[in-house]
Amino acid sequence: MIELETGHEVELEYGGRAEITGIIGKGIHDIVYIASYNGSQWALKWYDIEKLDDPEKMLSNLKENIADGAPNNKFMWPKYMTKKYSDGSFGFLMEMKPESFEYLSDILKGYKIVNEHETGRANKKNVKFSSLFSMTTAALNIVNAFRKLHSAGKTYQYLDDGGFFINADTGAILVGGCDHIVKEGTAKPLVGGMPGYMAPELVKGEACPDMKTDRYTLAASLFKLLFRGDPLEGKKVVNDVCLEKEEILRHYGKDAVFVYDPQDDSNRPVRGIHDSVMKFWETYPDYVKEIFTRAFTEGLNDPEKRVDESDWQTVLVRLRAETIRCPMCGRTNFAHFFEKADHKTYKCPNCREEIPTLEMSHRKWKTPIFKGAKLYECDVYSDSTDFLTVVGEVVENKLRSGYYGIKNCSDRKWKAKMKDGIFHDIDPGKGFPIWEGLEIDFGEVKAKM
Repeated sequence: MIELETGHEVELEYGGRAEITGIIGKGIHDIVYIASYNGSQWALKWYDIEKLDDPEKMLSNLKENIADGAPNNKFMWPKYMTKKYSDGSFGFLMEMKPESFEYLSDILKGYKIVNEHETGRANKKNVKFSSLFSMTTAALNIVNAFRKLHSAGKTYQYLDDGGFFINADTGAILVGGCDHIVKEGTAKPLVGGMPGYMAPELVKGEACPDMKTDRYTLAASLFKLLFRGDPLEGKKVVNDVCLEKEEILRHYGKDAVFVYDPQDDSNRPVRGIHDSVMKFWETYPDYVKEIFTRAFTEGLNDPEKRVDESDWQTVLVRLRAETIRCPMCGRTNFAHFFEKADHKTYKCPNCREEIPTLEMSHRKWKTPIFKGAKLYECDVYSDSTDFLTVVGEVVENKLRSGYYGIKNCSDRKWKAKMKDGIFHDIDPGKGFPIWEGLEIDFGEVKAKM
């Protein structure tokens, strides 16, 4: 493989040169450099063609992806191909990762290594989500990335801990590894996969990547994000000191067992090694544990029973909605850690503040309503899957401290039942008070306190 030196210029396929100014990191099949092109910084991925099964197929797929364009702007998509070197080497330019985005691998570890500019000394810097809200939003964004990819008729061939970049403050994501994305139905993978993300049938060599194997990868990615561990790594795996090819085939393929399989306790998490998984398994509500159990028991070896993107979104939208921040003391946690004053009111176990809920006509759960809580398009419009666009927000009355209302942040007119018993029009930008008999007509969806 030709390693490129700082200052080296790489010719692009359709003209121009990109100058190497630094290095980002080395992968199994490539090196990623920093390159200057047209006055901007880019990431240049340069392949070790000796480690590619079929370099020409990789090159052809890259050109096809560039021509098709990204499913949306959340994908760090290949932009410009380089010319091929005399030995067949090639690469492509893509946009740089913004500084505000962290590697998923660093979030999973809880820290990253940073070098001080003045001394060059390496230090650990904590990397963690700023809130439960940002974490669940990141999970929702990962689900949506797979949804967009599949809607475009494409599928992943390879994914690992470097596959996602996440803004830990907002939950926004960027999808990496886009050179390993191909059209659905591509017979042979371009590169090998990574155990822990690969569906068992891929580990066993019995299938080719497709949307069904992607759904296993999605479940594994979400488990790693929410539980900080591997869904198949328990005491069976730990007992093998070295995971060679035979052991990987057994633990991640032929004899794979979910760490919390209700019918098989042979691969439970090990205290002192899998403490995060054990801790978070006790933290999340039952409906979250149930969907992961389904994904890694029924869906483990039966691709037809894997959890699809719609089911994941429903669960994660609920989890985000049921993340309560007490308006009095600031205690923040999932709703099941709050007491129930009655069937429609939560009570903070710390300060005893009562938190009402909205019962949406299309939901099976009640949505807690507290200062700062937001309603999204998918909450109030049953035909919407948009979990990012805010259409309503709980705000405090500017003139009366401690009194709250809901502001219409959408572009549609709502109707709300006031204390006079009459439904009044609520225009965009306007609001209405929260009270015990409140009813809201969003259109198709109705809600009541």
